[in-house]
Amino acid sequence: MIVFHDVSKRYQMGHNVVNALDHVNLRIRTGEFVSIIGPSGSGKSTLMNIIGCLDTADEGEYLLEGQNIEHYSERDLTQLRRRKIGFIFQNFNLIHQMTALENVELPLIYQKVRRKERLVRATEALRTVGLVDRMNHRPMELSGGQQQRIAIARALVTRPSLFLADEPTGNLDSRTSEEILSLFHRLHGEGNTIVLITHDEQVSQQAERRLQIRDGKVVHED
Repeated sequence: MIVFHDVSKRYQMGHNVVNALDHVNLRIRTGEFVSIIGPSGSGKSTLMNIIGCLDTADEGEYLLEGQNIEHYSERDLTQLRRRKIGFIFQNFNLIHQMTALENVELPLIYQKVRRKERLVRATEALRTVGLVDRMNHRPMELSGGQQQRIAIARALVTRPSLFLADEPTGNLDSRTSEEILSLFHRLHGEGNTIVLITHDEQVSQQAERRLQIRDGKVVHED
């Protein structure tokens, strides 16, 4: 599903050039559950942004499901993100004025899915994460764990080929983190591809394969 070949990314910081990624090579197969672990400044966020088509490499080749995205326009990248990638963020990124159902529906509105189908699919996604009884609640009326479940339902609703989770347990207590990770295991068991970005050693060990990144390089693989 994901192939990096000698991918590099540099940023200009004042008079200095920072090699955020330095000739990274990696492969992630369809259906794998992979964690990418590294300390702050290791390059894992840059790696996530390129995997998620939120940024592009300066050098090297990135193939997503066999597609080389090097020459994609911003519009093409936007369409690719909407069709293929379900994002799950540490801060949930829910719209507080909207109900849980409306938050989950939102990606389908961007895809111009008809209202009747949107309601069916959003309700089913909420049922999958165990929150169909909270569909009319707004985010501030829900716990952190429930908000993250809503965020996962929002990622599920587009039926993506890849789930990309950025520190998904970072704002949760240990018990709630276990519940969210259990949900990831369930999604993986259903054949979904999951890439989990984390700095937490215990969280990273939940994946079936683990990549360690430091100073812009993948330095170890379990």
